[in-house]
Amino acid sequence: MLLTTKDAARYLGISASFLEKDRVHQSRIPFVKLGNKRAVRYRQEDLDAYVAQSTFQSTSEY
Repeated sequence: MLLTTKDAARYLGISASFLEKDRVHQSRIPFVKLGNKRAVRYRQEDLDAYVAQSTFQSTSEY
């Protein structure tokens, strides 16, 4: 399933602005560019993987 930036942000509980800035500066969260390359989408499985790799047991882990 492909999600828009707004839907992906809602799914993660973060702002769409965070995702937009991540695409420009760090690209930690994988995204897909479709068609004219202006259409950005996120795969739900990529979002789940991002959450899984961002899970810590203690603040000293990161």
